Amino acid sequence: MHERLRKIYGPVAPVDLLGVPVWFVLGYEEVLRVLQNSGGVWSKRLDRWKAHATGRIPADWPLHPVFQVNNSTFQEGAVQHELRNAWTAALAPFQNHGHPQAQRLEQAVAQYADDLIGVLAEGGTTGVADLAAQYARPLPLMVANRMLGFPAARGEDVVMDIWRMIDAGPDAAAAFERLYAAMTELGEAKRRTPGDDLPSHMINAKPDITQDELARELLMLPGLLDFTASLVCNVVVEVAANPDVRESVSVGAIDETVNRVALLNPPMANLTFRYALTDVKLGNYTIAAGDPVMLSVAAAHQDPRFAGAIDWHAIRTTRAHLAWGAGPHNCLGQLLATRITVIAVHRLFKRLAKVKLALPADQLPWRPSPFMRALRSLPVQYELAQGPAPVRSGGAEPPAPQAPVADEAAGKPARSPLWSFLRGLRRQR
Repeated sequence: MHERLRKIYGPVAPVDLLGVPVWFVLGYEEVLRVLQNSGGVWSKRLDRWKAHATGRIPADWPLHPVFQVNNSTFQEGAVQHELRNAWTAALAPFQNHGHPQAQRLEQAVAQYADDLIGVLAEGGTTGVADLAAQYARPLPLMVANRMLGFPAARGEDVVMDIWRMIDAGPDAAAAFERLYAAMTELGEAKRRTPGDDLPSHMINAKPDITQDELARELLMLPGLLDFTASLVCNVVVEVAANPDVRESVSVGAIDETVNRVALLNPPMANLTFRYALTDVKLGNYTIAAGDPVMLSVAAAHQDPRFAGAIDWHAIRTTRAHLAWGAGPHNCLGQLLATRITVIAVHRLFKRLAKVKLALPADQLPWRPSPFMRALRSLPVQYELAQGPAPVRSGGAEPPAPQAPVADEAAGKPARSPLWSFLRGLRRQR
């Protein structure tokens, strides 16, 4: 589709997005120019969209909830700067490797990964699994549970509602309302009882942040971790389908494999709108003031002007890709998402001797999202590696922010809700 559009229209194409006309930007140079916004001619504020302001967008348009989140993703100027500073401070303990919290988080991610693989192993040394549902999606969910302080069941609901919203499903509006309520409740709890968690760090970094602002900002973390789950799946597909890549993983070049997949198959295929503040020439067209452009990272990476200059046989692939964005709205959680992905892939291929796709790669089912390039399921045949399972101090139960409830009748601690969630993912025979 990208190549057909490029051939007909060039680097910018007029398209229909669920009944709404938008400019679809496919060229690498054009996407980068809009992202960098050096001339200040592009805005992400919804009120800059002329058709929306004049009531020409249907009230039931499925993507309305995405654009109405109104957090720092859609802000600019001083407001955006202050909120991003708060994010930088709140994320620092979790993604700056020298920080004790970041080191504890890495250990927890590895433990979560081993626990999930352990659930698979209960079915025998060989079997069939859906690595999207049973590994890639729950792993970031458990990280979100740790960073936000949600009970496991509530964290699962939050991630599912993120899916419903960004996939433009029929219940996207209701999903947003539930998400907003959940994050509002969480923010209020953290104001009363601060902890060593992301909401508390954000409040500490910006004490004047309003409850509404905090709730809307916290919505971004499950979204980032949904991106991470998709990246894990895409890396697993690349490794399982390509023996040469599997060999590179076995010798420890996982970071490079993750970067290569972010280039070849970016999880965030298309970005949310930017709106022209004045008439501006882009590609072969003049974009009128107030018109929306949708930037396609996936198409930009395949632009011959960019892809043709890459040595695809080199050990190190280019870091000039746009999977993490660029300019004033670039992803602040890149280090966190990359580290989670690297650990997840490392533990999976260390514990599994064989991973074979149960379907041809071109027949895998993808989510019908206008934004995400994410698998709905990842069916594989696997074989466990020989050797003892990892042994950790403190038992098999993964660490959780909440204390386990004592089972008075049995006279021993009860399993945490997070462990129950893990057990619920056990492969059905």
